[in-house]
Amino acid sequence: MNDILFGFATALNWVNLIAAFFSVAIGITIGALPGLSAAMGVALLIPITFGMPAATGLVVLAGVYCGAIFGGSISAILIKTPGTPAAAATALDGYELTLKGKAGKALGTAVIASFIGGVLSSISLYLFAPTLAKLALKFGPAEYFWLSIFGLTIIAGASTKSLTKGLMSGAIGLMISTIGMDPMLGTPRFTLGIPQLLSGVPFTASLIGLFSMSQVLNLAEKKIKESGKLIEFDDKVLLSKKEIIKILPTCLRSTIIGNLIGILPGAGASIASFIGYNEARRFSKNKDDFGKGSIEGIAGAEAANNAVTGGSLIPTFTLGIPGESVTAVLLGGLLIQGLQPGPDLFTIHGKITYTFFAGFIVVNVFMLILGLTSSKYFAKISRVPDNYLIPIIFALSVIGSYAIHNQVVDVFIMFIFGIIGYFINKFKLNSAAIVLALILGPIGEAGLRRSLILNHGSYSILFSSGVSRVLIALTVFSLFSPLIMNKLEKKSENISELKEIPVK
Repeated sequence: MNDILFGFATALNWVNLIAAFFSVAIGITIGALPGLSAAMGVALLIPITFGMPAATGLVVLAGVYCGAIFGGSISAILIKTPGTPAAAATALDGYELTLKGKAGKALGTAVIASFIGGVLSSISLYLFAPTLAKLALKFGPAEYFWLSIFGLTIIAGASTKSLTKGLMSGAIGLMISTIGMDPMLGTPRFTLGIPQLLSGVPFTASLIGLFSMSQVLNLAEKKIKESGKLIEFDDKVLLSKKEIIKILPTCLRSTIIGNLIGILPGAGASIASFIGYNEARRFSKNKDDFGKGSIEGIAGAEAANNAVTGGSLIPTFTLGIPGESVTAVLLGGLLIQGLQPGPDLFTIHGKITYTFFAGFIVVNVFMLILGLTSSKYFAKISRVPDNYLIPIIFALSVIGSYAIHNQVVDVFIMFIFGIIGYFINKFKLNSAAIVLALILGPIGEAGLRRSLILNHGSYSILFSSGVSRVLIALTVFSLFSPLIMNKLEKKSENISELKEIPVK
């Protein structure tokens, strides 16, 4: 309780409040730009947070994360082009309201539902994260080995339509993770004689390359897009009391859906938004309004995709298993700050962790304020053409990759990973699985080799504990999860076919 109170006091410090405000604004800006992603925004901001206190840096990353998820709804509503994949369901009814001259009402519904989903999902952080962290105290080398295997299979399997491609992505990441010093023998491996690689591949440079520089290459390859036709609006963004009461049950229902999907690694905000939308229609008394401009449809989608943010942080902080691609990048931000996911985050680093939890609530409050007061101005951002975005992202990628260690080698590595990321997108592989493999690969290798040393080379130790057997069962189950996810995707596609929504 002392750490919780300390967390709120620190989060309300004026420095953290300013950091939260501007990071949310940056996140909304990134989200409103079609084609850019929350993961890219978080990756670009990680170098900036390196020089900040750990708590402030994490609040900044949370602000970008939450802001970008909401920001995607702005362009979805106004120009029928979702800024992020998670906003595709929002466009179904949001753009219809825009055509009716009620864009303000659509944006107001989106921001209020996003706020409700985000804030209520933070409750699960306080309730479930410490309990799950206690479970991690029972983990030994064998359990950490199976945890790493489980983490790799679940995000590799569930976040791509092809299990083969998902596992290929994880295998690529595992191969890259072996670069550096052998954890047991201390001998160099695959360093090519480059001293800077003795400690492994620079994590920040690889993140920026995979999520940011690859986006530059993808944008540069395409014909410079024409600015979408922005529809101006004059109606009020703030909803009436009657309208808020109307969408409140939908928001609460979608918050539960999004939170549960966020806790289950691999599903992500896109699936949550379509399920939230579908359930909103199923429970609505006005089913015929859906697809024609229903505020319940917008609320169902937005509350669900923003509730994923809090839920996905639970496995990230407690077990080091990200819930989606953004939290995979956020996990990198934790490690760069010297914070290892697990029980230590709630004991040794408890003050930092609970400051982040409180900051998560603060950034959602700022998201509400900025959404209600400045949506009209953020909407203009969605018209920025690619020929401006490309040099800006390129420059930020170079500066960010150089800033951490002040080494030109990191810039070259960033470019290499940018090319890798470009081909990953081309072949529809999974960047998040590669990042996760870079993190979990060394943990799994060390766990396996230590287990064998402790048991004199016998593999029986890997199956001896109850926790290990549970993780093995979960790993086997996760290998079949693509079948479930494909069914959810097909349902999502069936819903999106009601209206032709371009999903980037």
